[in-house]
Amino acid sequence: MKTSLRVILVFSALLLAGLSARAQSGDYDVFVPISKYISQGNTDALAAWFSDNLDVTVLSRGGNSSRNQAKQIVGGFFEAHTPRSFQVTYTAGRANMKYALGNLNAGGENYLVTIFVSSKGETYRIQQLKIERVQ
Repeated sequence: MKTSLRVILVFSALLLAGLSARAQSGDYDVFVPISKYISQGNTDALAAWFSDNLDVTVLSRGGNSSRNQAKQIVGGFFEAHTPRSFQVTYTAGRANMKYALGNLNAGGENYLVTIFVSSKGETYRIQQLKIERVQ
Protein backbone atom coordinates (compact mmCIF):
# COMPACT_ATOMS: atom_id res chain seq x y z
CA MET A 1 0.00 0.00 0.00
CA LYS A 2 2.80 2.42 0.90
CA THR A 3 4.61 1.59 -2.34
CA SER A 4 1.47 2.30 -4.39
CA LEU A 5 1.00 5.62 -2.63
CA ARG A 6 4.62 6.58 -3.30
CA VAL A 7 4.30 5.67 -6.97
CA ILE A 8 1.16 7.79 -7.25
CA LEU A 9 2.81 10.74 -5.50
CA VAL A 10 5.93 10.55 -7.68
CA PHE A 11 3.84 10.26 -10.85
CA SER A 12 1.69 13.24 -9.78
CA ALA A 13 4.76 15.35 -9.04
CA LEU A 14 6.28 14.52 -12.44
CA LEU A 15 3.02 15.31 -14.20
CA LEU A 16 2.68 18.68 -12.46
CA ALA A 17 6.32 19.54 -13.17
CA GLY A 18 5.80 18.73 -16.84
CA LEU A 19 2.69 20.91 -17.09
CA SER A 20 4.44 23.77 -15.34
CA ALA A 21 7.47 23.51 -17.61
CA ARG A 22 5.21 23.43 -20.67
CA ALA A 23 3.44 26.63 -19.65
CA GLN A 24 6.72 28.37 -18.92
CA SER A 25 8.45 27.22 -22.10
CA GLY A 26 6.01 29.05 -24.36
CA ASP A 27 4.20 25.91 -25.54
CA TYR A 28 1.06 27.00 -23.72
CA ASP A 29 -1.68 28.04 -26.15
CA VAL A 30 -3.79 30.69 -24.43
CA PHE A 31 -6.38 30.44 -27.19
CA VAL A 32 -7.38 26.87 -26.31
CA PRO A 33 -9.42 27.79 -23.20
CA ILE A 34 -10.61 31.07 -24.72
CA SER A 35 -11.85 29.18 -27.80
CA LYS A 36 -13.63 26.67 -25.62
CA TYR A 37 -15.52 29.40 -23.75
CA ILE A 38 -16.49 31.20 -26.96
CA SER A 39 -17.79 27.98 -28.54
CA GLN A 40 -19.80 27.26 -25.38
CA GLY A 41 -21.10 30.82 -25.12
CA ASN A 42 -19.76 30.81 -21.54
CA THR A 43 -19.66 34.53 -20.80
CA ASP A 44 -18.57 34.16 -17.17
CA ALA A 45 -15.57 31.97 -17.98
CA LEU A 46 -14.61 34.15 -20.96
CA ALA A 47 -14.87 37.33 -18.88
CA ALA A 48 -12.33 35.90 -16.44
CA TRP A 49 -9.78 36.39 -19.26
CA PHE A 50 -10.75 40.05 -19.82
CA SER A 51 -8.37 42.84 -18.89
CA ASP A 52 -9.75 45.44 -16.45
CA ASN A 53 -10.33 47.70 -19.47
CA LEU A 54 -10.52 46.35 -23.00
CA ASP A 55 -11.74 47.20 -26.47
CA VAL A 56 -14.90 45.22 -27.32
CA THR A 57 -16.62 45.57 -30.68
CA VAL A 58 -19.65 43.43 -31.48
CA LEU A 59 -21.37 43.88 -34.85
CA SER A 60 -19.68 47.26 -35.43
CA ARG A 61 -20.75 48.63 -32.04
CA GLY A 62 -18.58 49.06 -29.01
CA GLY A 63 -15.36 50.59 -27.87
CA ASN A 64 -13.34 50.81 -24.69
CA SER A 65 -15.18 49.02 -21.88
CA SER A 66 -14.67 47.88 -18.35
CA ARG A 67 -14.59 44.15 -17.68
CA ASN A 68 -18.22 44.21 -16.47
CA GLN A 69 -19.43 46.24 -19.47
CA ALA A 70 -17.61 43.88 -21.85
CA LYS A 71 -19.17 40.91 -20.12
CA GLN A 72 -22.65 42.39 -20.65
CA ILE A 73 -21.95 43.19 -24.32
CA VAL A 74 -20.60 39.73 -25.11
CA GLY A 75 -23.30 38.06 -23.00
CA GLY A 76 -25.99 39.93 -24.94
CA PHE A 77 -24.48 38.74 -28.20
CA PHE A 78 -24.37 35.11 -27.00
CA GLU A 79 -28.00 35.31 -25.84
CA ALA A 80 -29.14 36.59 -29.23
CA HIS A 81 -26.79 34.34 -31.25
CA THR A 82 -26.28 30.95 -29.59
CA PRO A 83 -22.79 29.68 -30.44
CA ARG A 84 -22.61 26.35 -32.25
CA SER A 85 -18.88 26.21 -32.96
CA PHE A 86 -15.73 28.29 -32.85
CA GLN A 87 -12.40 27.53 -34.45
CA VAL A 88 -9.19 29.55 -34.40
CA THR A 89 -7.89 29.80 -37.96
CA TYR A 90 -4.79 31.98 -37.51
CA THR A 91 -2.48 32.98 -34.66
CA ALA A 92 0.57 35.19 -34.46
CA GLY A 93 2.45 37.23 -31.91
CA ARG A 94 5.44 37.68 -29.70
CA ALA A 95 6.16 36.56 -26.17
CA ASN A 96 3.98 39.18 -24.46
CA MET A 97 1.36 39.84 -27.18
CA LYS A 98 -0.66 37.29 -29.15
CA TYR A 99 -3.29 37.62 -31.84
CA ALA A 100 -5.89 35.16 -33.15
CA LEU A 101 -8.52 35.11 -35.85
CA GLY A 102 -11.35 32.62 -35.68
CA ASN A 103 -14.61 31.58 -37.27
CA LEU A 104 -17.70 31.55 -35.07
CA ASN A 105 -20.92 29.88 -36.12
CA ALA A 106 -23.68 31.32 -33.95
CA GLY A 107 -27.39 31.69 -34.42
CA GLY A 108 -27.17 30.18 -37.90
CA GLU A 109 -24.73 32.83 -39.13
CA ASN A 110 -20.94 33.05 -39.46
CA TYR A 111 -18.79 35.62 -37.69
CA LEU A 112 -15.13 36.58 -37.76
CA VAL A 113 -13.66 36.91 -34.27
CA THR A 114 -10.45 38.83 -33.59
CA ILE A 115 -8.73 38.42 -30.23
CA PHE A 116 -5.65 40.25 -28.90
CA VAL A 117 -4.15 39.09 -25.62
CA SER A 118 -1.18 40.43 -23.70
CA SER A 119 0.72 38.98 -20.80
CA LYS A 120 2.41 40.24 -17.71
CA GLY A 121 4.53 37.44 -16.35
CA GLU A 122 2.56 34.24 -16.84
CA THR A 123 -0.91 35.88 -16.81
CA TYR A 124 -2.68 36.50 -20.11
CA ARG A 125 -5.54 38.98 -20.48
CA ILE A 126 -7.76 39.80 -23.44
CA GLN A 127 -7.10 43.41 -24.51
CA GLN A 128 -9.34 43.41 -27.58
CA LEU A 129 -12.27 41.27 -28.72
CA LYS A 130 -14.04 41.93 -31.99
CA ILE A 131 -16.98 39.99 -33.47
CA GLU A 132 -17.96 40.83 -37.06
CA ARG A 133 -20.59 39.30 -39.31
CA VAL A 134 -19.06 37.58 -42.35
CA GLN A 135 -20.57 39.04 -45.52
